[in-house]
Amino acid sequence: MKKSLGVVMGIMLMLSLVLSGCGSKSTSSSGEKTRTIKIANYFAKDHPQNVALREKFKPMVEKESGGKLKVQIYDNSTLGAEKEFYDGVRNGTIEMGIPGLIMQADIEKMAVPEWPFLFKDYNHVKKVLNGPIGKELTEDLEKKHGVKPLAWSANGFRMFSSSKPIHNMGDFKGMRMRMPNIPNYIELGKLLGMNVTPMPISEVFSALEQKVVDGQDNPIATLKASGWYEVQSNVLESNHMFSPNIYIINSKFFNSLSKKQQGIIEKASKEAADYEFGLMEKSYDKDKKDLEKEDIKFTTPDASFKQDMEKAADPLYKDFYKKYPWAKDLVAKIKKEAE
Repeated sequence: MKKSLGVVMGIMLMLSLVLSGCGSKSTSSSGEKTRTIKIANYFAKDHPQNVALREKFKPMVEKESGGKLKVQIYDNSTLGAEKEFYDGVRNGTIEMGIPGLIMQADIEKMAVPEWPFLFKDYNHVKKVLNGPIGKELTEDLEKKHGVKPLAWSANGFRMFSSSKPIHNMGDFKGMRMRMPNIPNYIELGKLLGMNVTPMPISEVFSALEQKVVDGQDNPIATLKASGWYEVQSNVLESNHMFSPNIYIINSKFFNSLSKKQQGIIEKASKEAADYEFGLMEKSYDKDKKDLEKEDIKFTTPDASFKQDMEKAADPLYKDFYKKYPWAKDLVAKIKKEAE
């Protein structure tokens, strides 16, 4: 009997040691569990977005959390194209992402930063997005999609790259242009006279290489980082649209973290996004020189051509003002910030 009792007590002691050992692997003395944050985006590894994640966001989060938050970066559409990884953040299979404004189909004000010829320069963009207007644009994001906005970052001013030069409106006519599958983009391309082919960014290189399309529109940092200069010959410095990105996190995941961890993520997001804005702005001249070495020829539109492009986009604004009662005042507020 004593022997049996001793065996039982021994087994119970072993179990208690195993269980306590398991707990120490996932929970700190402060009660914080070790959590892994997967953060997805569609940019190439060397794009400023991923440079900022590697150099700022990841080390800051891991250091300030005492190693209790681990960051894994999934670049270059590794976890799917923009829609797929955005949906992943919404449903919680991916903790964080840096999408463009794909959510604008449901959240109308999120489309505004990509309305054509709206921003003057980077200072204008940062003043608008990092101020009250930026908060107004994102106010329905968490309620409608279950993702919390953390910080605005920069994709950059968009330009048209193509297999032939574009010097005037006539050169747009009939050009097969890849653009994102977003109504405002598609309509702008049509108003300029092009045949627009929507497709995910992950398919652009092969479409250009196989001459399915004649060109695409993106900031030149993306053109360079994605290697599209291998299958393009010209860039029009149209600056026809500014494309922001936005750091987002699944709301349920964020709310499951301690207040300290939430603060670390919010701080790291803002610092990394600000760093990325600087990288994008400063990199333009270097990117242009590097692309010119790859035989890319740049065309700067003169005042007349620029005016023609802006005039061609007027019907879009008429539609916006007719469709959205808030649009005219919001555009006026944004333009006032440039003064």
